[in-house]
Amino acid sequence: MSHSPDMPHEEPVTYGSYLALDRLLALQHPRAVPAHPDELLFIVVHQSSELWFKCILHELDGLIAHLTAKEIVPALAAIKRVNALVRIVSAQLSALETLPPQRFAQFRGYLGTSSGSQSDQFRAIEAVSGLRDEHFMHALEEHGGIPPLVRRALDRPTLQALFEGVLDAEGLSLRDVYDESRPTMIFLLAEALLEYAQGCGLWRFLHVQLVERIIGPGTFGTGGTLGSKYLQRTMQQRFFPKLWEVRSHFFGTDAPAT
Repeated sequence: MSHSPDMPHEEPVTYGSYLALDRLLALQHPRAVPAHPDELLFIVVHQSSELWFKCILHELDGLIAHLTAKEIVPALAAIKRVNALVRIVSAQLSALETLPPQRFAQFRGYLGTSSGSQSDQFRAIEAVSGLRDEHFMHALEEHGGIPPLVRRALDRPTLQALFEGVLDAEGLSLRDVYDESRPTMIFLLAEALLEYAQGCGLWRFLHVQLVERIIGPGTFGTGGTLGSKYLQRTMQQRFFPKLWEVRSHFFGTDAPAT
């Protein structure tokens, strides 16, 4: 179809224009002087993590919509995709394992007060997933007011509350989920949610190991944080505590299994 003289000519969509590669590939700005060969890797890993966090939050929005509507099968599909994204975020940490401490020390000072704890998107993921404890809320307020993205997450029901709403609609309890005579799809959804919690826990563990591998266990982190000591404390945080607790009921005790 030809363009009329009055119609603006539109350039054909190409791989580069669709992905806005000119802008995307211009967003890496190493600060070290003289330039350090490892700083680009450090920036790209963290920028790509933020892109994956954006995808995770988008998919969590879909999961929340399905759980709210009590749509079990679509919710299961949504959490499976989230779990795949979490695995990607964890896997890319291995790229930074190639950064030895002496080389990071050569450009670390150029990071200024920046810290991963300032990631609004990661904090929003934690809030959506259920964190509301005092330590978490204190960490949110350390850098000023709670960011709008995180506040939006805090104002919504947690994933555990939404899942419990699905159970209520089905007339089920948490223990019923693991009754093999009950509907299988809810069991699969529960296990996929627990896989999500476990995947986030694995990311935390790998992150702690990475930080200790690069800067050591006793070094303060960037932005004035406590480094690995702070991160180790976050490993105690668990999403879906009731889904973890219900397991002990099948062994004749409410105490955690050893």
